[in-house]
Amino acid sequence: MATAVGRGWAARLGPATAGLAALVATREVVARVREADLAGQVVAITGGSRGLGLELARRFGAEGCQVAICARDADELERARALLAGDGVQALTVTADIAARADCERFIAEVTERFGRVDVLVNNAGFIAVGPVESTEHEDYEHAMGVMYFGVLYPTLAVLPQMRARRSGRIVNVTSVGGKVSTPHLVPYCAAKFAAVGLSEGLHAELANDGITVTTICPGELRTGSYLHASFSGDQEAEYRWFALGASQPWVTSADRAARIIVRATKRGEAERTFPWTVDLGARLAHLAPVTTARVMRMVDRRLPKGDQKATDPGQAVERRLRPEQFDAAKAAERTDVPRRNQLPGPLTNPFPPHAAEEESRGGIS
Repeated sequence: MATAVGRGWAARLGPATAGLAALVATREVVARVREADLAGQVVAITGGSRGLGLELARRFGAEGCQVAICARDADELERARALLAGDGVQALTVTADIAARADCERFIAEVTERFGRVDVLVNNAGFIAVGPVESTEHEDYEHAMGVMYFGVLYPTLAVLPQMRARRSGRIVNVTSVGGKVSTPHLVPYCAAKFAAVGLSEGLHAELANDGITVTTICPGELRTGSYLHASFSGDQEAEYRWFALGASQPWVTSADRAARIIVRATKRGEAERTFPWTVDLGARLAHLAPVTTARVMRMVDRRLPKGDQKATDPGQAVERRLRPEQFDAAKAAERTDVPRRNQLPGPLTNPFPPHAAEEESRGGIS
């Protein structure tokens, strides 16, 4: 009886499944046909010195684009320039603090002076501070908003006049699934990402009539090696263990794959791209079932480390206090990518503002 019922349902679902597959395939073919050719276009990328930002510079360069990147650390930018040159990408590098309006305006001005225009702006800079709310302070939230909200707004407002004058341009805002579903122990990060998602969605609607495409990118966790530059408070060692190991597993989306997805979404002028599909599905379900999602997040919080230590250290400092053998095997897939992503640990000094570590590459949980 059960077998017969199952066959009946299979018979009904078979044509529907085939039809859905055909629809998806057709949409993909149409999207590929409509992809823009970016060869020769000028692409400005914030937070381009390491991690995802550096990989985006490589991918846009491979498309034949003229690339410019900015970051705060001049030495890191020089290493990034050399890495890109080794891949055949000649990039303009500009030292700038993306949380400072004047620096953002100078970055856009220097790129425009060098290349004559900016065709594509990729707002990618970000940072992650990991720890429970009791270990955070006002400065954590202010710094998060400075880099991940105003660091999107300032470059966008700086480039808009020339894009409006040409009635063409593309703005790509690399936000996060953390801007759709807030996660315990990442509250400043998620709050700023929620603001960035709202800004990006509003800009998409308003700028379409000016010929400007705004694409919102919401990745899940990324494997970029950026946990070495994230900051940790509370029980630092315990926080580092769950965060770094989670961001290092081979099934986590690599920076290379993420960059390919983002470049494709840029060429297609997509309104939004959330990936991988499991993260996209999870975000959709969270909006459909907010009460259940809240309960799940409470359960997650109960399993995360507790601690109210407000002092912060970068991930590289925390890892050196732990036994390396605890991580080497678990992070084998990640270790091979660290040099290519310009994530090699530096001196054991903390170059970041108190309670926050700027992660120009948008790392860890994306």
